[in-house]
Amino acid sequence: MINLGEYNSLAVLRRMEQGFYLGDDSGESVLLPNRYIPEDASIGDTLSVFIYNDSEDRIIATTLHPKITLNKFACLKVVIVTDHGAFMDWGLAKDIFVPFREQVKKMEEGDTYIVCLYLDEATNRLAASSKVNKFLKNETIEVKEKEEVELLIAEITDIGINVIINDRYKGILYQDEIFQTLNYGERVKGYIKKIREDNKIDVSLQKSGYEN
Repeated sequence: MINLGEYNSLAVLRRMEQGFYLGDDSGESVLLPNRYIPEDASIGDTLSVFIYNDSEDRIIATTLHPKITLNKFACLKVVIVTDHGAFMDWGLAKDIFVPFREQVKKMEEGDTYIVCLYLDEATNRLAASSKVNKFLKNETIEVKEKEEVELLIAEITDIGINVIINDRYKGILYQDEIFQTLNYGERVKGYIKKIREDNKIDVSLQKSGYEN
């Protein structure tokens, strides 16, 4: 099965005028346009490609690397706002769409926002949402206290900074434990300090206790 919004390892099946057709064991195939074909690629090779919707909403492959993949988070810049929503630069030819209903507040052109890439099952199109909390899953936590994790710096509050842990969980970094400059949308290394009974997670930028 070819998965939208993700990297897929696909075999080169045949060459056509518009590019290579790539496929997997399920019998599905997708076009890799000529401009994305590696110079040394040939029939039978296996290529790692990202699958997305092009400007005509066709499912297509690319060897470019987007700034965000399915169910992951990234800080992206708004390039234009239309009557239907905003479009953000995610590193591909077609900007990613953020519907108004998926915006915490109306986005402004030129500003940056943390968003999650999701698949709209009604249209089978990729889109982004700045309502990130609904994509964070603190109900089942698979990290442990003192574990090293990746933190995405998000909302600044009176008591600290809300962070996204490993692109899966919501956590908080308390103000009195921050000893360096942190920027919105920055990724830094951190540690799980405490997992509370209500599944809220406290994090730290330093190892705890003797290890620190």
